Amino acid sequence: MKIAQIAPLWESVPPVAYGGIELVVSLLTDELVRRGHEVTLFATEDSQTLATLVPGAKTGLRRLDLSPEECMVYLEMQLSRVFEQADEFDLIHSHVGQDALPFIELINTPTVHTIHGYFPALSKKLFKQHPHQNFVSISEAQQAYIKELNYVGTVYNAINVDEYTFHPEPETPPYLAFLGRMSKCKGPHVAIEIAKRVGIPLKIAGKIDHLNEDFYYKTVEPLIDNEQITFVGELSSKEKNQFLGGALATLFPISWNEPFGLVMIESMICGTPVIASIRGSTPEIMVDGKTGFLCDENDIEGMVAGVCRIAEINREDCYRHVTNNFTVKQMVDGYEQIYEKLLKESSSKDENVLSVMSNVINELSAK
Repeated sequence: MKIAQIAPLWESVPPVAYGGIELVVSLLTDELVRRGHEVTLFATEDSQTLATLVPGAKTGLRRLDLSPEECMVYLEMQLSRVFEQADEFDLIHSHVGQDALPFIELINTPTVHTIHGYFPALSKKLFKQHPHQNFVSISEAQQAYIKELNYVGTVYNAINVDEYTFHPEPETPPYLAFLGRMSKCKGPHVAIEIAKRVGIPLKIAGKIDHLNEDFYYKTVEPLIDNEQITFVGELSSKEKNQFLGGALATLFPISWNEPFGLVMIESMICGTPVIASIRGSTPEIMVDGKTGFLCDENDIEGMVAGVCRIAEINREDCYRHVTNNFTVKQMVDGYEQIYEKLLKESSSKDENVLSVMSNVINELSAK
């Protein structure tokens, strides 16, 4: 197959540090190439890929001092490049959300969208204007947020399990880990409250983006004492491996409907159990009582109890849960099945159109 993959321009593919979407796009793209497909990746110029790279910006836009309007111009120029070449591809796979929707209506090439994020109010309106397009969810829970869309399947995200090290025991002295964007919905402030109640050190890692600077500096930073509570910033893949693997548990006290949550599987593959809110996809990704504990949102006492019971969790069970459910092979198998289904449907439509045209021509000739 000749496949176009459209990545966001916010980060490189794969990302240097934070960037779940870009990591998934990288794993998918390179594995498709290994399987013999002819893949073109539309991403930033500093991306590293086995596919043919078509750059839309020199580097990830997050690293440039650009306004939202300027960032949108870069993305629109990139989308224009993709769809000008649409006839060169058997299939187009978009990972950029609502921004690609209007373009799809102008081409005949089969296209599928993976929805990686959530649906703000305005985005919902735009998605609902294009419900007939092909959508892939990254969890079953995600489909509940706009039920009217034409979901052609659910494919769970994956990680390259070979890049992570299993840690049979946490480090001594023990610590809790929080890894994520410094935003209210991710819950770093809740993680701090849990750590303080159990009296165990907490290490916090993640990025501080412009939209969440006020939250971080007003709510989170005042709670960091560099003794029990420390902030280590953004981490590379290698650093993240050690950070999560050495932890007693990873705290995931979200207050939003997380569509997947790569942090959970990154933690579990290292052997580290997760204590998470029951929101969005978390019951699909974790097994309560086996790979960690699921608690009601804002149930601080329940999460504290989970930390106190963490010795009940077998770290090998955490590792095996990921290798059984969230590998690159499983993810790419799922996407290949969807690609083949869409191409078969497209071919069938083309044959029907040709048949109708042939019948019309024959009828006109008979007259």
